[in-house]
Amino acid sequence: MKLNDTQLSQVDAQIKRLVKTDSYYGKKYRELGITEVASQEAFEELPFSSKDDLRNAYPLGIQAVPDEEVVRIHSSSGTTGKPVIIPYTAKDVDDWAIMFARCYETAGVTKKDRVHITPGYGLWTAGIGFQAGAEKLGAMVIPMGPGNTDKQLQMMIDLESTVLTATSSYALLLAEEIDKRGLKDKIHLKKGVFGSERWSEKKRKYIKEKLGIELYDIYGLTEIYGPGIGISCDAQNGMHYWDDYVYIEIIDPKTGKTLPDGEEGEIVITTLVKEGAPLIRFRTHDISRIIPGECPCGRKHPRLDIIKGRSDDMFKVHGVNMFPSQVEELLALVDGVPSEYTINIAHDEPANKDIMLVTVEAEGRVDFEQTGRQIRDLFKSRIGVTPKITVVPVGTLPRSEKKTQRVIDHREQ
Repeated sequence: MKLNDTQLSQVDAQIKRLVKTDSYYGKKYRELGITEVASQEAFEELPFSSKDDLRNAYPLGIQAVPDEEVVRIHSSSGTTGKPVIIPYTAKDVDDWAIMFARCYETAGVTKKDRVHITPGYGLWTAGIGFQAGAEKLGAMVIPMGPGNTDKQLQMMIDLESTVLTATSSYALLLAEEIDKRGLKDKIHLKKGVFGSERWSEKKRKYIKEKLGIELYDIYGLTEIYGPGIGISCDAQNGMHYWDDYVYIEIIDPKTGKTLPDGEEGEIVITTLVKEGAPLIRFRTHDISRIIPGECPCGRKHPRLDIIKGRSDDMFKVHGVNMFPSQVEELLALVDGVPSEYTINIAHDEPANKDIMLVTVEAEGRVDFEQTGRQIRDLFKSRIGVTPKITVVPVGTLPRSEKKTQRVIDHREQ
């Protein structure tokens, strides 16, 4: 999908504005002799930006406006290296709320709904983004934040929340608790808007069934406003994204070459009108594709497929490259095994070899030993690695209020 004339002029304006500043990217573009963008070809020759850039520019090197125009700071939820600090102007904050309100509207949320917000507040973009979008729409906001499941359920019942916003991991925890306590008939939820992490089809079906709601995937990242730049619709055929605010291209993560619509690769995002910290060709590491053609729902905004994983999620054992998505596809084939699992990888020094331990949950109706053998055999035949398998009862593995860490590589520690 190429830049249209409006988008091209917006990118050109961003470049021209940046090179007049002493920001990190202003200096970088001047050094490279970049002063304008006059064509698609010129755009695709622009250098990529990355999270490493933002860490190198810490704390506010990417700020492209005077201090007096910055009204808010957010930071990424990442746990490695220096944090990424993103400054927002008043217009950035409002633009984000407008996009988020569109997301709610796309999910069929109205002013009559009561939006129960469980993602975290503070430097993270989630909670405040979900709140601002709902307020912009005119819905009732219940700003719970994460944790205190007893209070969450009490408020959900007493205030008759109709829309749940959460990470899929916390939605799973709430669904399990509602099921365990027999509260399904007491809750009034109709829709769930979930983001922040990729989730398996098994987890999706479980949450949908236990809560009796329609599910919508919301997309975004702190560096590009936050959640709310795209969402799935009732057609459940990809996520519409707001191309009047962001331009999205898909690249081959190895070569950096732009791929045609329909081909899977890494999502690269350009902010078209962002003021505080505009980003040009930002590599997200998220893997997806642009879905060609129009959506059955009739909306004209382009679509991204559901996020398949991250190009930096890959881990290697015995020389074999693996992704969490492969593990989830494999576990989906096993009867009685729901969505929760963890992988621990360590190096056995005396034997001088890597050890991979996969822990999965299984329902009590299945034979754990036989299930473990089936999973081990599937790993061997489909991935080419034979891990040690531990099968535990459902509910044994820890549940998270944020993102769930699936792979723990002790070799790096």
